[in-house]
Amino acid sequence: MPRIMTETIELQRIEIVGTTGGAHLLITGGVHGDEFESMSAIRRLADAVSAEELTGSLTLVPVVNEAAFLNGNRTAEDGLDLARVCPGDPQGSVTLRTAVALTALIESADYYIDLHSGGIVMDVWPMSGYGLSDDPERLDIQRRMARALNLPVIWGTCGKLDGRSLSVARDAGVPAIYTEYLGGGRCSPEGVDAYVEGCLNVMGELGMIEREQPESKVAVVIEDPRDGSGHMQVQNPSPITGQFTPAVELGQQVAPGDILGHVANVRGDDVREINCNQAGYVLAIRTYPRVHQNDSVIVIMEDVTEQDS
Repeated sequence: MPRIMTETIELQRIEIVGTTGGAHLLITGGVHGDEFESMSAIRRLADAVSAEELTGSLTLVPVVNEAAFLNGNRTAEDGLDLARVCPGDPQGSVTLRTAVALTALIESADYYIDLHSGGIVMDVWPMSGYGLSDDPERLDIQRRMARALNLPVIWGTCGKLDGRSLSVARDAGVPAIYTEYLGGGRCSPEGVDAYVEGCLNVMGELGMIEREQPESKVAVVIEDPRDGSGHMQVQNPSPITGQFTPAVELGQQVAPGDILGHVANVRGDDVREINCNQAGYVLAIRTYPRVHQNDSVIVIMEDVTEQDS
């Protein structure tokens, strides 16, 4: 049997403690090893926030999933998705032990921001999101944090999904949001700038720094309470293995019957059309053309407000 390594994972982090006591904000990046905007933004935040100007304390973790980062992929060599296995297992593989360390940090915080992007294979319309909560106070804080982050899209989704950083925050009663910004295997300079400015905005909203809020860039706000909403990796699977060509753009409004893209097999003698069966906005597009059967190629943020009207 393979030997299971059980060394405790210590997340490399930057701690900034203000001269005035107050709330503890945790900001993480690199929960997936191929999401580079988050990593760069958090390193810049470390230089942008000074203890003299800070009320409370700030914990910054540029790369949570170092094993995945060094593996050059979304996941570490054990193949486990860190955003599906929280709170982890101290006796498990590297991802499970990383989940234990991440869980402890989240449980120590008063507020939490988890920065993501589409990684190597996807582009995501810049957005901030949160899990819908039965706790009106926590939900109000999450809504405020998401608006302050100041990305074009706000998406509130089912708060019952487990295994995630936000489910750890939910169970600990910690108001938490997550973000997405492009991806596609690159590090968007605009995404890094938006994340730095957005996190500072949230700190201003929470009273941790003095900061005037900028003009809002929020264009779309959707809250979808249906079970399973927010699970992006299961939508619009490829019917075959082959090469995917999208026919839509990020932010485009689509309706049932619209063509989302095509997949062609290696010979090109089997080309399948992928048709939309939802009404809403194109939230994410697969940018890495090679797809396996059942890989998600397009994510639609359904306009449930429009459906209910």
